[in-house]
Amino acid sequence: MMNVVIKVAEFPKDFPAIQAIRKSVFQKGQGVDPALDFDGLDEVSEQLIASLDDQYVGTARIRYLDDKTAKIERLAVLPIARGQGIGKKIMEKALEIIASNNIPFVVIHAQEYVKGLHQQLGFQEDGEIFEEAGIRHVKMVKYLGVRS
Repeated sequence: MMNVVIKVAEFPKDFPAIQAIRKSVFQKGQGVDPALDFDGLDEVSEQLIASLDDQYVGTARIRYLDDKTAKIERLAVLPIARGQGIGKKIMEKALEIIASNNIPFVVIHAQEYVKGLHQQLGFQEDGEIFEEAGIRHVKMVKYLGVRS
């Protein structure tokens, strides 16, 4: 039985693991420019890290755009851990954290091929497909219904 744990990362202690996951998924796997991935906003974002049987396998970050809007970014799960619902669990944890901070509105730029995952979580498409880092994305939004 797999033991998945998703926690708020301790910065900077957990950041090397986050970097390794994102480098593997985005830079090696998808050809994303490191300067686009590591954009200087990690230090001002809340980072999540997922472990599977005590091995770090996934991450995402939450960036608060203003007092009503959060953006979930850099969702990444290593290939060895895909297909086990870890990405969905990371997103659920991010949404839980955002709601606990009374932020009512969440936005993501979802890679087009995983938009179905986000639709399962209640996100809706908002606008046309666009390219970001050479990859097709769609803006998706979700209203959490919390009072700010």
